Amino acid sequence: MNRESFAAAERLVSPAYMRQGCEARRSHEHLIRLLLEKGKCPEDGWDESTLELFLHELAIMDSNNFLGNCGVGEREGRVASALVARRHYRLIHGIGRSGDISAVQPKAAGSSLLNKITNSLVLDIIKLTGVHAVTNCFVVPMATGMSLTLCFLTLRHKRPKAKYIIWPRIDQKSCFKCMITAGFEPVVIENILDGDELHTNLKAVEAKVQELGPDNILCVHSTTSCFAPRVPDRLEELAVICASYSIPHIVNNAYGLQSSKCMHLIQQGAQVGRIDAFVQSLDKNFMVPVGGAIIAGFNDSFIQEISKMYPGRASASPSLDVLITLLSLGSNGYKKLLKERKEVFSYLSIQVKKLSEAYNERLLHTPHNPISLAMTLKTLNEQHDKAVTHLGSMLFTRQVSGARVVLPGSMQTVSGYAFRGFMSHTNNYPCAYLNAASAIGMKVQDVDVFIKRLDKCLKTVRKEQNKESNVSGVDKHDKTEDVDVEDMDLKLDNVLLDTYQDSS
Repeated sequence: MNRESFAAAERLVSPAYMRQGCEARRSHEHLIRLLLEKGKCPEDGWDESTLELFLHELAIMDSNNFLGNCGVGEREGRVASALVARRHYRLIHGIGRSGDISAVQPKAAGSSLLNKITNSLVLDIIKLTGVHAVTNCFVVPMATGMSLTLCFLTLRHKRPKAKYIIWPRIDQKSCFKCMITAGFEPVVIENILDGDELHTNLKAVEAKVQELGPDNILCVHSTTSCFAPRVPDRLEELAVICASYSIPHIVNNAYGLQSSKCMHLIQQGAQVGRIDAFVQSLDKNFMVPVGGAIIAGFNDSFIQEISKMYPGRASASPSLDVLITLLSLGSNGYKKLLKERKEVFSYLSIQVKKLSEAYNERLLHTPHNPISLAMTLKTLNEQHDKAVTHLGSMLFTRQVSGARVVLPGSMQTVSGYAFRGFMSHTNNYPCAYLNAASAIGMKVQDVDVFIKRLDKCLKTVRKEQNKESNVSGVDKHDKTEDVDVEDMDLKLDNVLLDTYQDSS
């Protein structure tokens, strides 16, 4: 309702009451106006009524919601299901145009505005989390792997002779397959073991640059967030190497936006050397559904080139999700989540250390990894590899997700490339171990439940190992037939062991 509507309403309801209602509406509109004027995440989160008012105002600016609209094209925002329409707040046209994912759509002013304001808010959050020098970014409706592929394809036009991507090893399939999908040959640089940590082999990187020749190298593809015992790549030194040899540098910052350390590394790398773009996941950093990423960088024109490389229009769902989330939280709410994540990581480290020592294991010393940690499983692995994978399957069947058990030296083939010790980021890590991480949104209660279930699983595995060792030389008719709950659980674990290994 505008002023004229409120004035007309005063003939039906007391003017004093209508003025009060008008002022209440203005308070909502004031928040929306500040958002559009500043283009920054509000300090305090909005209530749902303001959010829904804003989204409704955006939706009625799209042609599919015009009263009396007559669409005679093949894409007119038609939706068969009313439930689907409501799910998307009737923002049906998506974002971008056929030539540029960031372009404005003439018949979808509301969706275009949503796209622009979302990118502006995300840029503000990136600066807030530590990369102050970033100049441009955009939300793309693809997860991290495909977003990295888009970056590589953009570089292809700038470096037509290049066929190699130098890649310090990180055992995660999508960040390897994204290079294959883009049509390039990954050059795997093995990591260096320093204490318990796996670090970037800078000498090997530079030697490979000199061997292949800078013109034949598309880029260096480095990583920040990763599973311990690997730690973030040495971005500053890699950025200096890239600058000195005029080689582009793309950073996989998948869930690093929530880590001040990872963001500091990117900021420093851009200051002392070269970082062309860094890519981060929406779901891992903002707790929204899977399907979106942010591509950001320090050269405005290069980021625009990447956005123009995206073919066709795109789904607005990831942009809508992150817009709603950031407006609901506000910058203060997001900073609170980041602070809580650090506190939970410290608590997780303490609790895993205590538990590991109770079983003659130890927490691996990986101080340079700010998100993930690992505890050894030497005493389990000494007897049989199956005991380690059995532990992983037990956690999986007891609804502990995200934890991984890793066996050293196991072979796996990814897109035709054979990796020894896959998941451990190196050919021969000294011991088997279990990973856990503290990501944004995790609570102290989650840690307590995890530790309790892990403790129970470790006890059960040890008990099973002792049974197997005692069975030798004993006639099976002499064994007792007592069956307890743990024995029944073990049978279930064995059935689902293969399922767990596939999910890992």
